Amino acid sequence: MTVRMDGEMQMGMGHADVSGRRVVITGAGRGLGRVLATAFDAAGARLGLVARSENALEQVAATLHGDPVVCAGDVRADEFNETVAERMLDRFGGVDVWICNAGVSPEVATVAQMKPEVWRDIIDVNLTGTFLGARAAAAVMEQGGRIIVTGSVIGDRPRRGLAAYAASKSGAHALVAALAQELGPRAITVNAVALGWFDTGMGRHWHRDEERENDIVGHTALERWGTPADLPGVYLFLASASSAYVTGTTITVDGGYSLM
Repeated sequence: MTVRMDGEMQMGMGHADVSGRRVVITGAGRGLGRVLATAFDAAGARLGLVARSENALEQVAATLHGDPVVCAGDVRADEFNETVAERMLDRFGGVDVWICNAGVSPEVATVAQMKPEVWRDIIDVNLTGTFLGARAAAAVMEQGGRIIVTGSVIGDRPRRGLAAYAASKSGAHALVAALAQELGPRAITVNAVALGWFDTGMGRHWHRDEERENDIVGHTALERWGTPADLPGVYLFLASASSAYVTGTTITVDGGYSLM
């Protein structure tokens, strides 16, 4: 059987080309967000960087080759997410990719120890902020847009003391599946990247605890923590034309942690 492919499809196959794509990255001031900003900038994307701290964003922007839109604010506010979308429209004429990456995870606490306001903050940033970002993105995206959510293996394999974080990421994975169905008719894909344990951002304080570090390495097939170099590839793929038929799924990047 012969399957015909048009020129655009052929060009999209085999590599993750994001050159010229208009990409919003939330939580871009540090950790994974900063790693993604560097990778997408090097790949030729036009960026919108989002975080609470304008100073942190300016520091990231100063290291990039391009001239990103810098938006400091709170992803928990629907008006702020809409403002980010409007600024991307003003500067670049639209949004092709929106990476919902902003997230928080405080110190480990049991349910008895956790204050209700801490619970609400984690759910609001990690889950509600993701919903509001995806909502703002969908409002301005054209056919073929990409929404990418940073999830976690903790969402599917919770650990003691991380109830709020696990609930927020599990909810984010479910949100991805629902949004993929809603936005599919517009050829907008929605996917999550479930990250394992990385020596960057929120995982760093775990990495510095020898007992926890050894426990995690002992339950990871590759017997090591992830590094910044392990992070960008799947995001670049999901942001590109190569992933046009991938939606509603959670791709796990954990070195085999969830296998053991």
